[in-house]
Amino acid sequence: MATKEATVSELTDKFRGSNAVVLTEYRGLTVAQLKELRGKIRDDASYAVVKNTLTKRAANEAGISAFDDQLAGPSALAFVHGDTVTVAKALRDFAKANPLLVVKGGYFDGAPLTAAEVDKLADLESREVLLAKLAGAMKASLYQAAYMFNAPLAQAVRTVDALRAKQESAA
Repeated sequence: MATKEATVSELTDKFRGSNAVVLTEYRGLTVAQLKELRGKIRDDASYAVVKNTLTKRAANEAGISAFDDQLAGPSALAFVHGDTVTVAKALRDFAKANPLLVVKGGYFDGAPLTAAEVDKLADLESREVLLAKLAGAMKASLYQAAYMFNAPLAQAVRTVDALRAKQESAA
């Protein structure tokens, strides 16, 4: 009983401390395959095989009811503490290579996710790529602004220079 309470407490802390949680079913996967999956997401998430009843209690204690209807069969959770998109991509890619892994749903930013929404999340580009694109767009905007501020001054200089050249040629 004390062990179950400790497990529920630990799971509750993981639910509260995670950026996102992805629920999977791993029926039929070998221990080696699960180890491989854990290795692929280790930098951004922890992957835990959990008992459904304890998971439901822990999720409810953390204020999450998204998994109540999905907790059936052998379940495992990916508790994301890093980049959510990277973990979603890794799970999707692993599921393509190992069809026995099924993504059932998730919880991200205070909202439940369906399996299709987790797949859409995996289609996004990583945080670093999005930041690089944003920086490039900002740099281009600054370049355009500098050009626009400089253009009237440059045009005035060319006009004055053309007038001076015209007066010199007339004289």
